[in-house]
Amino acid sequence: MDKAILFLEDGASFFGRPLSTHGESAGEIVFNTAMTGYQEILTDPSYAGQIVTMTYPLIGNYGVNEEDVESKKIHVQGFVVKEFCRKHSNYRATKSLIDYLDGNRIIAIEGIDTRALTRHLRLQGAMKAIISTEDFNPASLSKKLESVPSMEGSDWVSKVTTEKKYIWDRDGQQNAKYKVAAIDCGIKFNILRILTRLGCQVHVFPATASAEEIRAINPDGLFISNGPGDPAGVPYVVETVKQFLGKVPVFGICLGHQILGLALNGKTYKLKFGHHGANHPTKDSINERIGITSQNHGFCVDIKSLNKDDIELVNVNLNDQTLEGIKHRNWPVFSFQHHPEASPGPHDAQYLFDYFIGMMDKNKK
Repeated sequence: MDKAILFLEDGASFFGRPLSTHGESAGEIVFNTAMTGYQEILTDPSYAGQIVTMTYPLIGNYGVNEEDVESKKIHVQGFVVKEFCRKHSNYRATKSLIDYLDGNRIIAIEGIDTRALTRHLRLQGAMKAIISTEDFNPASLSKKLESVPSMEGSDWVSKVTTEKKYIWDRDGQQNAKYKVAAIDCGIKFNILRILTRLGCQVHVFPATASAEEIRAINPDGLFISNGPGDPAGVPYVVETVKQFLGKVPVFGICLGHQILGLALNGKTYKLKFGHHGANHPTKDSINERIGITSQNHGFCVDIKSLNKDDIELVNVNLNDQTLEGIKHRNWPVFSFQHHPEASPGPHDAQYLFDYFIGMMDKNKK
């Protein structure tokens, strides 16, 4: 039987079995606590540069289909599970998860004690790791990891953003009431679907687009998307966003939230092991309720760095009290760390899109 190794930056190693795709792949290793939604996780551009470990022990039981993808391709550097399901069962499925991974040449490994791996990452923090089916020498693998770029300070957005501007037209929006400019830092399809369903014509811009290019369409609102990596690694997006503050309604999600925090003169920092899952509780002061949210981020806006005279803290994570949402006191500007588009995850926070629509409505009057 074939053998594979997952070797971590701190010298810890875990042995398992590979699928048919062999070779090596390296990146930052993180764990995701969602029980379902593996296809959406695999195709989420926010995971670019990362090896994802699923904490749920059996993955793949409902297969994959052509409709639940969140981008044009798989973005993870590698996939780690306890056990792959060999026989999927779902009327929507078009193929197995194993065939999907192998067809996309993704290096995946199973048979690892994912509970032990997750505990190790919680104690030691997210770190660089490599999956190999060829090299089992710790010294050699450690040397290879030295050349893997760190998430901190790296620009991963440039690797996932669209190459040129386009208008999202897959959902047949005819008489759109709002024109939204979306900066694509790694945007998920379901964000575009929801905005379109709410009456928006969404113009998707590359992350490198200038403020002048965005202004040319005369948008009713600006949306800053989710995406991978460190917000400090994309200062060009921060500078673009600054030029719209106080002029049009602005809404940011996940990396977009962090970019907006920097544009408002705040600071960001790296979390120890990040928030990755579909079951994170948050408290929202906009509607005074608790919500269960989908999250995927390794960085966070520093609460202490924000000017409380201008910025209201409207959402916090109930697990660790980190910042999850902000709203400007004078401008139509707000952002949230979690993913209200719920792919994968709960629908508790989808009302935030309605809030954005309300801001554009008010700004039009």
